[in-house]
Amino acid sequence: MALNLKPTNAKLYRGHLLDEFGGRVWLQWRKERRREVMAPVVRSFPGVDEELQRILEANMDEVPARRRARESFKEIQLGIDHILFKTPCDGLKMKESYEKNSRGLEIFSKSWLPDTSRPKAMVCYCHGYGDTCTFFFEGIARKLASSGYGVFAMDYPGLGLSEGLHCYIPSFDRLVDDVIEHYSKVKENPEFHTLPSFLFGQSLGGAVALKVHLKQPNAWDGAILVAPMCKIADNMVPPWLLKQILIGMANFLPKQKLVPQKDLAEAAFRDLKKRELTAYNVIAYKDKPRLRTAMEMLKTTQEIERRLEEVSLPLLILHGEADIVTDPSVSKALYEKASNSDKKLNLYKDAYHSLLDGEPDEMIILVFNDIISWLDEHSITNTSS
Repeated sequence: MALNLKPTNAKLYRGHLLDEFGGRVWLQWRKERRREVMAPVVRSFPGVDEELQRILEANMDEVPARRRARESFKEIQLGIDHILFKTPCDGLKMKESYEKNSRGLEIFSKSWLPDTSRPKAMVCYCHGYGDTCTFFFEGIARKLASSGYGVFAMDYPGLGLSEGLHCYIPSFDRLVDDVIEHYSKVKENPEFHTLPSFLFGQSLGGAVALKVHLKQPNAWDGAILVAPMCKIADNMVPPWLLKQILIGMANFLPKQKLVPQKDLAEAAFRDLKKRELTAYNVIAYKDKPRLRTAMEMLKTTQEIERRLEEVSLPLLILHGEADIVTDPSVSKALYEKASNSDKKLNLYKDAYHSLLDGEPDEMIILVFNDIISWLDEHSITNTSS
């Protein structure tokens, strides 16, 4: 007689599934531990010699390797064929800085200012997941500064050129506090403290900007949110059972790279040529999300969804209708529920997630024009009031 070994009790069967999955996760963890000591697979770039290729293939978990890679590769980055890098930097003052924050972490920041005129306003940038302010945003910042704005950016701890384990966010609230600390110092500068100030957040940076505003409800004159991470799209989130297991595991394996993830460049960049150029962002985080980082992002989006009515500053929200990374429906909900009547929502037909760097040139120009028009209107309003 054949034996039926499948547990008949539903609770026991779920336990059986958890044990089976736990075994798979353990094997995956062992593989990740072995892989961490191996050089990652890095694309070969035209004109790159063996020495530079070795620098690019180094483990980027710690900041010295990321800084070496960026310093060695930045001229090649700025020479790629992308509309963002065709804005000349003549007439701009640019400054890069490293400064320890109150937690003892060395933070990288950069500013772009008009050289011959006083800025119309300050624009303080919050970058996206795994990113840096030194690649695509370099072109965005030049465009804004060429339009008369003082632009300020920083890399979050653990990202880009700032100190910390690569893309490890043990506390989203602490990250937001680091951003507030940095931009509060910038705004205290006598050269800028009377200027209108605006937050500019892309993707995860949209969530950062909203959290900054919720902690400082009266400190900012408005916010520009590009595909804000108010909710991660359902198809980017693991299934419910897997999500519950990962939440539990984050307590004892917080730094491990175990969260399943789709190809973000494919999901975010509609223009195929521009999608290929994401490889040149050599210090961006391209591995699986770390457990604690993923859980902090999920928890943050759930909090923001609950608090949309508390958003009270002037808003410009821009979202691609075909975005499958962050959910456009929650941008619509933010627009409807935010308490300030001075709010605008622009939805772009057929556009993906990366509105300013991953779309055809004509869409990028359209989005830029919408942003600069809104800034011009609100800078004049705040200067005259």
